[in-house]
Amino acid sequence: MIGKLFGNIAKRDVPASTAPLEAAPSAPDPALKLLTEIRDSQHAQGTATSDLLIRNILAQPEHQDPKRLERSGWRACSQNDEDGILNEIFRRIGAPHRSFVEFGCGDCLENNTAYLLSQGWRGLWMDADDSNASNAHMGFGYLLAHGLLQFKQTMVTAENIDGLIAAAKLGPEIDLLSIDIDGNDQYVWQAIRCTSARVVVIEYNAKFRPPHPFTVTYDPGFFWDGSDRMGSSLAVMTEVGASLGYQLVGCNITGSNAFFVRRDLAGDLFAAPATAEHLYQPPRYFLTPFFSSGHGSSSLTVVESASRSAGLPWPP
Repeated sequence: MIGKLFGNIAKRDVPASTAPLEAAPSAPDPALKLLTEIRDSQHAQGTATSDLLIRNILAQPEHQDPKRLERSGWRACSQNDEDGILNEIFRRIGAPHRSFVEFGCGDCLENNTAYLLSQGWRGLWMDADDSNASNAHMGFGYLLAHGLLQFKQTMVTAENIDGLIAAAKLGPEIDLLSIDIDGNDQYVWQAIRCTSARVVVIEYNAKFRPPHPFTVTYDPGFFWDGSDRMGSSLAVMTEVGASLGYQLVGCNITGSNAFFVRRDLAGDLFAAPATAEHLYQPPRYFLTPFFSSGHGSSSLTVVESASRSAGLPWPP
């Protein structure tokens, strides 16, 4: 209610002033000032509470195993704590190619590969949304022009994914494959033949706990309606990964993404047993707003950092 009232006061109509431009501004609205203070106080309290909750989750006994990944999580450009988890995975197994494929890449500033891009990695982004495509071309044109980044606006399906990745010519092995299309994720993963990823991060439907074998029926035109009819349960994703030669190595604490490492690279570097039951995290999507990375993101920050890391001239 307070938030709604705050919005109404902030947006209320004010008659256009006829005073000269150099006239002194009017005194602050006391009600607006009070509501701003209340809002800021509530936000600070909510952040402190969420930080405490995150610490309590990570303090649970199962997370003390040094081979588990949850305690390594942090956010730079990812939606949650995926950046930190990926950093830890690659610390253990290496990233010889520094290459990635991600679909859908979203607005290009909040995904699983923008932070890697800023470190001089190269790769391919795919997304069907017009706004996201515009962000890619307008914000990352310099990297696109120099071949550090490729972007394809397309609806990814099981039928076209292998050809799309092959056309990017990233090689027979890439370091990271990130899949987040809110529906056909498992089917698209199964359809990739042209390259082998060392690491796969893929969204799972955390509502359906192991061993529930939930998955949506494949539909190339699937569009997520915001309901629980999306993707596949962790049990299904773990089985799919195993059939493709991958081992489940962990999930992030929001219950959003599962992380897989190719079995020939995993060895004994990760928590055991590598089962959905042991590594499952429940849906804690409410934590997403509280993974802070400081000030808001700018494409220029990523582009400048990526250019310098890759040895491109900067300023351009």
